[in-house]
Amino acid sequence: MGACMALCSLASCASCLCGSAPCLLSSCCPSAFNSTITRLAFSFFLLLGTVVSIIMILPGMETQLQKIPGFCQGGTVIPGIEGKVNCEVIVGYKSVYRMCFALVCFFFLFSIIMIRVRSSKDPRAAIQNGFWFFKFLILIGITVGAFFIPDGTFNTVWFYFGVVGSFIFILIQLVLLVDFAHTWNQKWVENAEDGSRCWYAALLGFTVVHYACAFTVMVLFYVFYTQPDDCTEHKVFISLNFIFCIIVSVVSILPKVQEAQPSSGLLQSSLISLYTMYLTWSAMTNNPNRKCNPSLLQLVTNSPSTTAAPSTTVPPGQVQWWDAQGIVGLVIFLFCTLYASIRSSNNSQVNRLMQTEEVQGLASDAEEPVAEGEARHTVDNEEDGVTYSYSFFHFCLLLASLYIMMTLTNWYQPNSDYQAMQSTMPAVWVKISSSWLALALYLWTLVAPLILSDRDFS
Repeated sequence: MGACMALCSLASCASCLCGSAPCLLSSCCPSAFNSTITRLAFSFFLLLGTVVSIIMILPGMETQLQKIPGFCQGGTVIPGIEGKVNCEVIVGYKSVYRMCFALVCFFFLFSIIMIRVRSSKDPRAAIQNGFWFFKFLILIGITVGAFFIPDGTFNTVWFYFGVVGSFIFILIQLVLLVDFAHTWNQKWVENAEDGSRCWYAALLGFTVVHYACAFTVMVLFYVFYTQPDDCTEHKVFISLNFIFCIIVSVVSILPKVQEAQPSSGLLQSSLISLYTMYLTWSAMTNNPNRKCNPSLLQLVTNSPSTTAAPSTTVPPGQVQWWDAQGIVGLVIFLFCTLYASIRSSNNSQVNRLMQTEEVQGLASDAEEPVAEGEARHTVDNEEDGVTYSYSFFHFCLLLASLYIMMTLTNWYQPNSDYQAMQSTMPAVWVKISSSWLALALYLWTLVAPLILSDRDFS
């Protein structure tokens, strides 16, 4: 009997791995729409690749791998394995490049396949929402193949792919943050109108906290990332972004803007201002001038920046993503990726930019209650039309893979002999220009209804 139950369990698991999204729900999960479960599953693949990249870039990994007999080149001979694995490639920034290359290829493949899928009746929708076991095998196969890519030109070329892709993903992060702030503001205002006025106080409190944090870090930037006789670029970056944040904050509360966009307000502007300060900080941490770019350890110990190592080149195994800037970048990435998978927005401009429709994340309210002990299920809400662009969603995950690659390698560039990484000014300009474009994009969401008065932005 036990053997029969085991076989039945295995058969059930196999059907789920090869089947559609409903099998991914357990009895402890609420019923949800098919589109939401699918996006979460693909986001899990991205998260899995991120975890693998983090593990392979940890210090000491190469030493540990070399302890495996015959695994690395030059080790003890094992027939069939000798000379097959270069441990310098599967650790450090080279492993991150190859893991993220595999993720990009995986999501690019699905982005091409899913072009112009209109509803779940399209045969390709079954591929999007099912066959998870085979998708996992495809990802593993691409990953294994990526680690056989020879060193050399690949590292430099892929670095520039990462720069461009990360630049675009930073803008997508801004769109998602704007959408989150709009949804947050609208929900709490509705709660305040329906009940306690404490919701207004909570909105005001978070707005004040966001602005206070943005102003505080701006002052700290002037203190630690500028010098009286040096760091002119940093002074310009900090001053310009501070002025731009004031401008968008003032525009968001203008009477005409409020009339055209009742949901706009200072909460959104405060969150965008804080995000802009993060991008400014992220840009300054890539400045190769160590006098203008003290490490976090120097700031904590209050040691002078002149004691910093004059060289801006570091070996692959010493590229540290776990500094404050890298950790904050990963946290924002995780939040935006999760939010993109479960979001439901009433903001028409953001929906147009993200190629999504107004949907609900959970199907509990739309369906009859599920009896206790009954299996949870998903609801196919895309029979009449998809709620998001399959192709564009995979393209966003593709860009997110490149952003993770650049974040884990601190946006350092491989040097001429591909054996180490070095900080460069182009990374600084890419990040700071993305902050300006992000502010411009947010400003557009505020003034677009006024400029394009003949279009419906309701």
